[in-house]
Amino acid sequence: MSYLDTARSAALALGDSLLGLARPRLRLGITGLSRSGKTVFTTALIQNLIEGASLPVLKAAAQGRIAKVRLVPQPDADVPRFPYEAHRAAMTGEARRWPESTRRISELRVEIDYERAGGWFKGPATLTLDIVDYPGEWLLDLALIGQDYKAWSAQAVADARKAHRREAAAAWLADLPRRDPDGAPDELAAEAASELFKGYLARLRADPEAVAVTPPGRFLMPGDLEGSPALTFAPLDLGHDREVRPGTLAGLMAERFEAYKRVVVAPFFRDHFARLDRQIVLVDVLAALDAGAPALADLETALGQALAAFSVGRNSWLSSLFAPRIDKVLFAATKADHVHHTSHDRLAAVMSHLVARAAARAQGAGAKVEAMALAAVRATHEVRIRQGREELPAIAGVPEAGEAIDGQVFDGLAEAAAFPGELPERAEAIFDKAASWQVRAPRFRPPLVQPDAGGRLKPPPQIRLDRALEFLIGDRLA
Repeated sequence: MSYLDTARSAALALGDSLLGLARPRLRLGITGLSRSGKTVFTTALIQNLIEGASLPVLKAAAQGRIAKVRLVPQPDADVPRFPYEAHRAAMTGEARRWPESTRRISELRVEIDYERAGGWFKGPATLTLDIVDYPGEWLLDLALIGQDYKAWSAQAVADARKAHRREAAAAWLADLPRRDPDGAPDELAAEAASELFKGYLARLRADPEAVAVTPPGRFLMPGDLEGSPALTFAPLDLGHDREVRPGTLAGLMAERFEAYKRVVVAPFFRDHFARLDRQIVLVDVLAALDAGAPALADLETALGQALAAFSVGRNSWLSSLFAPRIDKVLFAATKADHVHHTSHDRLAAVMSHLVARAAARAQGAGAKVEAMALAAVRATHEVRIRQGREELPAIAGVPEAGEAIDGQVFDGLAEAAAFPGELPERAEAIFDKAASWQVRAPRFRPPLVQPDAGGRLKPPPQIRLDRALEFLIGDRLA
């Protein structure tokens, strides 16, 4: 980051803080890795607050101190509004479906009128909550700020050669020896290598069990930068001793790598990420568990990179005027409704284990980092099924059309029960080759919520969403 970028970030932060002196404000970042349910979580969070759902772990709600929650016009004219109403409607009624994933940053402002709990200040107050929703790939891109082209290139090539990625990367790896790093800075060669590398990234993302994507993330969502030099580069096989020299193909790639950081990554950090106060990172841990140890190792690395991206530490009032930092980070394993409640704590333990090393560094800097398991929308309920003479704890819901359970293909209308398996008692066992456990659950449709006696639709059931809210915003409603 340049001194100019740092100064601009500080100026934006100062403006946010001065506005917050008149009315308390909190900027909450919501992001998630592939297929983690980020859009569903954001929609459910807003819906539960606005519609006054039962949130017993959120103290302000449980104590009856929240008077009213409302949507108000969002403040940033250059940021799209999060389409809350459309996503809520998509999950409602007979035709209900999960909303489409968002592929860009969006924002929504919520005002919460509440009664202070006591202490020095009493009486009514209003918290302005700005919810900033952005793709997880953008978060992983922040790790590029501290890398040069040679280091990034070496890591990308090494990752692509891993056994579980080799098939997706086959076309790009086959082409790699043809690209001489010391050759002429050929524009067509750069374009061809870039397209093959992007194809590899797209195949990684298309894998239903993929949990993380190699940056640059904007390669898969270019927007108005499509075809620009900042998005037209690729790793090269540089080896250990070769230097990146100007006037070569490697030099051209390195220039564009730096342009990507300057044109794409730095503005996102400066204008959005650096202004966040709290952050939640959603992760589909169950998909990684199902994919096996290599995917879990990829996920652990990605989470470490994500946590390293945060300028973490506890704010004082004065420091927040000039250099605010994210002082709370929550890593949440989603889709807890896909396992029986007896495995919820185990799922949370696995999430905690995956971020343990990176979290220790953040906590040493004064940040609060927590991990939990949740389901922002609970699509299943619990039943018991008989298997021979044994009764097993199971989950039941309406599988997505085309989903198969024990050889039976479902039409998206009939309910089915499934035994999802059990997670290991010890989180460390996820990397133990000798451990025998398996978790597998079908994809379920959103639940059908019946109106109450007054004809009103309440938010769908959830698991531990209130606990997440208490961690993320509970202290600001005290």
